[in-house]
Amino acid sequence: MTKWVILTLLIVFPLFAIAQDAGVIRLSDPVETTADYEVFGAPVGSPDDVRRLSEIIEQADQHDGQQVFVKASVAKVCQKKGCFFIARDGDDYARVTFVDYSFFVPTDSGGKAVTIVGTFSKTVIGEEKARHYAEDAGDDPRAISGPQAEYGIVATSVIIPKS
Repeated sequence: MTKWVILTLLIVFPLFAIAQDAGVIRLSDPVETTADYEVFGAPVGSPDDVRRLSEIIEQADQHDGQQVFVKASVAKVCQKKGCFFIARDGDDYARVTFVDYSFFVPTDSGGKAVTIVGTFSKTVIGEEKARHYAEDAGDDPRAISGPQAEYGIVATSVIIPKS
């Protein structure tokens, strides 16, 4: 009988912990944690020359293919598993993915001001792909018409504040 009680407790208590985080998906553990922030991906230390996303986009041709340290807010996060997010700075946006899909961000990261370390790119994508991205982000894909300029960052690290 004692074995059944212990087995039941081992099954039930983890379910309570999962229920408390209902709706938030965290498929990756942070590689660094402080009282103020968590780092997902590779350890960063202190990033040099952190710039606003709008500055990088304004000089997109100059930064295309270059490593950047970018400050932006998280506009939207993939709610399926945190496998990408849309970084925003004013009216400028960039799609942030993760190098080799080696890490993900928590799905409750929306609205937070993050620092992104990664490779910046400027590309033109077709209407079909743009519509797919809009649908993944929870936007209306029918609002997309024709090829779209897309800015992206393949991140090696994302620093996310705890609050």
